[in-house]
Amino acid sequence: MDGNTIIVGMADLRAARRPVSLTTLGLGSCVGIALFDKLSGVIGMAHCMLPDSRQIQSGGNPAKFVDTAVVKLILEMARIGARKDLLRAKLAGGAQMFAGVGMNDIMRIGERNVEAAITTLSAYNIPIMARATGESFGRTITLSSLDYSLNVKTIEHGCRTI
Repeated sequence: MDGNTIIVGMADLRAARRPVSLTTLGLGSCVGIALFDKLSGVIGMAHCMLPDSRQIQSGGNPAKFVDTAVVKLILEMARIGARKDLLRAKLAGGAQMFAGVGMNDIMRIGERNVEAAITTLSAYNIPIMARATGESFGRTITLSSLDYSLNVKTIEHGCRTI
Protein backbone atom coordinates (compact mmCIF):
# COMPACT_ATOMS: atom_id res chain seq x y z
CA MET A 1 0.00 0.00 0.00
CA ASP A 2 1.19 3.49 -0.78
CA GLY A 3 1.95 6.12 1.87
CA ASN A 4 -1.59 7.44 2.05
CA THR A 5 -4.93 6.88 0.38
CA ILE A 6 -7.09 9.62 -1.10
CA ILE A 7 -10.79 8.91 -1.54
CA VAL A 8 -12.34 9.97 -4.83
CA GLY A 9 -16.07 10.49 -4.35
CA MET A 10 -18.87 10.06 -6.85
CA ALA A 11 -18.73 12.79 -9.52
CA ASP A 12 -15.27 13.68 -8.24
CA LEU A 13 -11.69 13.55 -9.46
CA ARG A 14 -8.25 13.76 -7.87
CA ALA A 15 -4.63 13.89 -8.99
CA ALA A 16 -1.62 13.23 -6.76
CA ARG A 17 2.08 12.39 -6.81
CA ARG A 18 3.60 9.22 -5.34
CA PRO A 19 3.60 7.73 -2.78
CA VAL A 20 -0.19 7.66 -2.74
CA SER A 21 -3.19 5.54 -3.65
CA LEU A 22 -6.45 6.79 -5.09
CA THR A 23 -9.63 4.84 -4.38
CA THR A 24 -13.27 5.15 -5.29
CA LEU A 25 -16.16 3.13 -3.91
CA GLY A 26 -19.34 1.85 -5.44
CA LEU A 27 -18.80 1.98 -9.18
CA GLY A 28 -22.02 0.58 -10.60
CA SER A 29 -23.00 2.10 -13.92
CA CYS A 30 -20.47 4.85 -13.21
CA VAL A 31 -17.05 4.50 -14.82
CA GLY A 32 -13.76 4.88 -12.97
CA ILE A 33 -11.03 6.37 -15.12
CA ALA A 34 -7.51 5.87 -13.73
CA LEU A 35 -4.65 7.74 -15.40
CA PHE A 36 -0.94 7.53 -14.64
CA ASP A 37 2.44 8.81 -15.81
CA LYS A 38 5.17 6.40 -14.71
CA LEU A 39 7.98 8.90 -15.30
CA SER A 40 6.64 11.62 -13.00
CA GLY A 41 4.85 9.32 -10.54
CA VAL A 42 1.62 11.30 -10.96
CA ILE A 43 -1.67 9.41 -10.85
CA GLY A 44 -5.24 10.55 -11.25
CA MET A 45 -8.74 9.14 -10.95
CA ALA A 46 -12.22 10.26 -11.93
CA HIS A 47 -15.54 8.70 -10.87
CA CYS A 48 -17.95 9.69 -13.66
CA MET A 49 -21.71 9.26 -13.56
CA LEU A 50 -22.73 10.22 -17.10
CA PRO A 51 -21.12 10.04 -20.54
CA ASP A 52 -21.72 13.43 -22.10
CA SER A 53 -22.07 16.90 -20.57
CA ARG A 54 -23.65 18.26 -23.76
CA GLN A 55 -26.81 16.19 -23.18
CA ILE A 56 -27.55 17.85 -19.84
CA GLN A 57 -28.65 21.48 -19.51
CA SER A 58 -27.06 22.10 -16.11
CA GLY A 59 -23.61 20.55 -16.29
CA GLY A 60 -21.91 22.51 -13.51
CA ASN A 61 -19.65 19.75 -12.16
CA PRO A 62 -17.13 18.64 -14.82
CA ALA A 63 -16.22 15.48 -12.85
CA LYS A 64 -19.78 14.20 -13.24
CA PHE A 65 -19.36 13.65 -17.00
CA VAL A 66 -16.79 11.51 -18.81
CA ASP A 67 -16.09 14.05 -21.56
CA THR A 68 -15.31 16.94 -19.21
CA ALA A 69 -13.75 14.86 -16.41
CA VAL A 70 -11.02 13.50 -18.68
CA VAL A 71 -10.05 17.02 -19.77
CA LYS A 72 -10.01 18.35 -16.21
CA LEU A 73 -8.08 15.33 -14.91
CA ILE A 74 -5.41 15.71 -17.62
CA LEU A 75 -5.00 19.39 -16.68
CA GLU A 76 -4.81 18.63 -12.94
CA MET A 77 -2.20 15.94 -13.51
CA ALA A 78 -0.13 18.18 -15.80
CA ARG A 79 -0.27 20.94 -13.18
CA ILE A 80 1.58 18.68 -10.71
CA GLY A 81 4.12 17.34 -13.17
CA ALA A 82 2.59 14.68 -15.43
CA ARG A 83 3.49 14.68 -19.09
CA LYS A 84 0.38 14.44 -21.26
CA ASP A 85 2.19 12.35 -23.87
CA LEU A 86 3.11 9.73 -21.24
CA LEU A 87 -0.37 9.26 -19.74
CA ARG A 88 -1.81 5.76 -19.73
CA ALA A 89 -5.29 4.66 -18.63
CA LYS A 90 -7.14 1.82 -16.92
CA LEU A 91 -10.94 1.64 -16.75
CA ALA A 92 -13.40 -0.04 -14.39
CA GLY A 93 -17.14 0.04 -13.82
CA GLY A 94 -19.79 0.70 -16.42
CA ALA A 95 -21.99 -2.14 -15.21
CA GLN A 96 -25.55 -2.83 -16.32
CA MET A 97 -27.11 -2.56 -12.87
CA PHE A 98 -30.77 -2.97 -13.86
CA ALA A 99 -31.23 -6.54 -15.10
CA GLY A 100 -34.41 -7.23 -17.02
CA VAL A 101 -34.99 -3.58 -17.88
CA GLY A 102 -35.38 -2.63 -21.54
CA MET A 103 -32.11 -1.77 -23.22
CA ASN A 104 -32.98 1.70 -24.50
CA ASP A 105 -30.19 4.30 -24.38
CA ILE A 106 -31.29 5.67 -21.02
CA MET A 107 -30.92 2.29 -19.34
CA ARG A 108 -27.58 1.51 -21.04
CA ILE A 109 -25.80 4.14 -18.96
CA GLY A 110 -22.92 1.88 -17.90
CA GLU A 111 -22.14 0.82 -21.45
CA ARG A 112 -22.45 4.42 -22.67
CA ASN A 113 -20.06 5.60 -19.92
CA VAL A 114 -17.42 3.07 -21.01
CA GLU A 115 -17.88 3.98 -24.69
CA ALA A 116 -17.49 7.68 -23.82
CA ALA A 117 -14.31 6.96 -21.83
CA ILE A 118 -12.79 4.99 -24.71
CA THR A 119 -13.70 7.70 -27.24
CA THR A 120 -12.48 10.60 -25.09
CA LEU A 121 -9.21 8.94 -24.12
CA SER A 122 -8.60 8.06 -27.77
CA ALA A 123 -9.15 11.69 -28.76
CA TYR A 124 -6.33 12.64 -26.37
CA ASN A 125 -4.10 9.77 -27.56
CA ILE A 126 -4.15 8.09 -24.15
CA PRO A 127 -3.86 4.31 -24.52
CA ILE A 128 -6.03 2.09 -22.35
CA MET A 129 -3.79 -0.53 -20.76
CA ALA A 130 -6.51 -2.61 -19.05
CA ARG A 131 -10.25 -2.72 -18.39
CA ALA A 132 -12.62 -4.30 -15.88
CA THR A 133 -15.92 -3.04 -17.29
CA GLY A 134 -19.46 -4.15 -18.01
CA GLU A 135 -21.11 -7.15 -16.33
CA SER A 136 -23.86 -6.55 -13.75
CA PHE A 137 -22.06 -5.91 -10.47
CA GLY A 138 -20.48 -2.99 -8.66
CA ARG A 139 -16.79 -2.43 -8.04
CA THR A 140 -14.43 -0.57 -5.75
CA ILE A 141 -11.08 0.35 -7.27
CA THR A 142 -7.70 1.47 -5.94
CA LEU A 143 -4.87 2.83 -8.09
CA SER A 144 -1.36 2.55 -6.65
CA SER A 145 1.40 5.03 -7.52
CA LEU A 146 4.03 2.42 -6.60
CA ASP A 147 3.35 -0.03 -9.43
CA TYR A 148 0.39 1.60 -11.26
CA SER A 149 -1.77 -1.43 -10.57
CA LEU A 150 -5.52 -1.04 -10.36
CA ASN A 151 -7.04 -3.28 -7.70
CA VAL A 152 -10.66 -4.11 -8.54
CA LYS A 153 -12.82 -5.45 -5.68
CA THR A 154 -16.33 -6.82 -5.92
CA ILE A 155 -18.66 -8.27 -3.33
CA GLU A 156 -19.61 -11.55 -5.02
CA HIS A 157 -17.04 -11.81 -7.82
CA GLY A 158 -13.75 -11.56 -5.95
CA CYS A 159 -10.81 -9.24 -6.44
CA ARG A 160 -8.39 -8.85 -9.29
CA THR A 161 -5.55 -6.59 -10.20
CA ILE A 162 -5.21 -5.10 -13.65
